[in-house]
Amino acid sequence: MSNDNLLYENPLIGRYASKEMATRWGAQRKFSTWRRLWLILAEAQAELELLAENGLTQRIRPEQLTELRAHLDDIDFDVADSYENKLRHDVMAHIHTLGEVAPLARDIIHLGATSCYVTDNTDLILMRESLDDLSTKLASVIDALGHFAATWRAEPTLGFTHFQPAQLTTVGKRACLWCYDLVADLHELENRASGLKFRGAKGTTGTQASFLTLFRGDHEKVRQLDRLVAKKAGFGEVYAVTGQT
Repeated sequence: MSNDNLLYENPLIGRYASKEMATRWGAQRKFSTWRRLWLILAEAQAELELLAENGLTQRIRPEQLTELRAHLDDIDFDVADSYENKLRHDVMAHIHTLGEVAPLARDIIHLGATSCYVTDNTDLILMRESLDDLSTKLASVIDALGHFAATWRAEPTLGFTHFQPAQLTTVGKRACLWCYDLVADLHELENRASGLKFRGAKGTTGTQASFLTLFRGDHEKVRQLDRLVAKKAGFGEVYAVTGQT
């Protein structure tokens, strides 16, 4: 028996999830999205000249960003597990793991951020993708049911009320009832997806104090950073107020 067979498996995944959905929420996609978010943060900070305004000796350099871009997907999970066993912190473990393969960028990874910058923003990205995926598949089911209803629109069948046989209806009418439930579900999925905002770059406990320090008290640049990070991640809006999560 392999070790994999000894591990708990959630039946919602093993029995019901599509390969695409299971992959989307798997470890590779999760942690590669963390790396993309670290790149996005560093790019935004570089565009806003973070280190130049902080009076330090250098800005974020193009070669540092290039190095981050080169290591978005080549995650060494054994190294990450080793760091997590030592540090007892998943985000710190992956910061160090990325820093090993991107040593030039080690000092700018996660600069000013909190753990929930990567964890919560990643969840929001994956939730939106999942909602879009479900909406597309649900629309296909609605379309198929619509064709079915049109084909059998005049076929008589027995209708029911109070779980008892009642007057005649048609197969097409019955199919429209099923379809209309799914149309309502599709509207709800689309509404949820359209209402999702990005957590953005809020810093520890959501006060943005760490970014305000890095930008030497420039409130406008901190607001620009929040918006720019969200834009780079494909979101038009951010949640105005957050806590740690």
